[in-house]
Amino acid sequence: MKLVFAGTPEVAVPALDALIASGRHEVAAVVTRPDAPAGRGRRLVASPVAQRAEEAGIEVLKPARPRDEEFLARLREIAPDCCPVVAYGALLPKVALDIPAHGWVNLHFSLLPAWRGAAPVQHSLMAGDQVTGASTFLIEEGLDSGPVYGVVTEDVRPTDTSGDLLTRLAFAGAGLLAATMDGIEDGTLQAVPQPIEGITLAPKIQVEDAHVDFAAPALRVDRVVRGCTPAPGAWTVFRGERLKLIQVTPLPDRTDLAPGELVVGKNNVYAGTGSYAVELLWVQPQGKKPMKAADWARGVRIAPGERLGA
Repeated sequence: MKLVFAGTPEVAVPALDALIASGRHEVAAVVTRPDAPAGRGRRLVASPVAQRAEEAGIEVLKPARPRDEEFLARLREIAPDCCPVVAYGALLPKVALDIPAHGWVNLHFSLLPAWRGAAPVQHSLMAGDQVTGASTFLIEEGLDSGPVYGVVTEDVRPTDTSGDLLTRLAFAGAGLLAATMDGIEDGTLQAVPQPIEGITLAPKIQVEDAHVDFAAPALRVDRVVRGCTPAPGAWTVFRGERLKLIQVTPLPDRTDLAPGELVVGKNNVYAGTGSYAVELLWVQPQGKKPMKAADWARGVRIAPGERLGA
């Protein structure tokens, strides 16, 4: 088939690579978000997908909005058979959805109908799921509601962050998306409607969602930290300033600390929660680089009775 691939961030690059390498289909063009300011100089930088497509000599389309007539006209000229999508980042209007004969097929990082929305991996970790995965589905006008072509599953490891899990799913999902294109092309794959039971939503994680409540149980604290790492970053407050929490580990045997209460050992920092304590392993003070929690504690000289979140 002739394909037009739509995607923007680094997590979409493995799928683009898999389609280029398959040799079975032609990636005629790539659709991605416009260049965006990045770095300290805030200069405009092309998306990771755009950079990869340019390296491969593939035409890159960067519409400000996918309903722009110039973009739609070019898409009609290319006349793709199918448009695979991974984390494109813009809502596709019906006029665009109707152009390819086989529609737009999205690779979504959850086992649909669970975790429909922008942040499925983060929500899955924060909810404590033990198994997650990726799905390919035909895009409709509803939110991630279209019929599903295929799935792959992935076990959630006890120390997974959303970054860890998303990286694994990006590569597993790349193979799934390539196989989905093959199945659509040869007619062996039919999309199946999603069940109406088990629908959960995964909206974009806001900064306040990443605020760690130390009155919550230790498992909840750990899940929020892992689910919000690396972005947007879990955080609490210490001495009136924001402190980012990068890695903690629950300690079921330590129950002597009040919620948020800090105790510093020789090379360890412990914080109480609503159940048992957690050990702080890596933190990032406001305006500084990430550091080991023990180094941070030595620098700030934590006094007896001081707490996180106060």
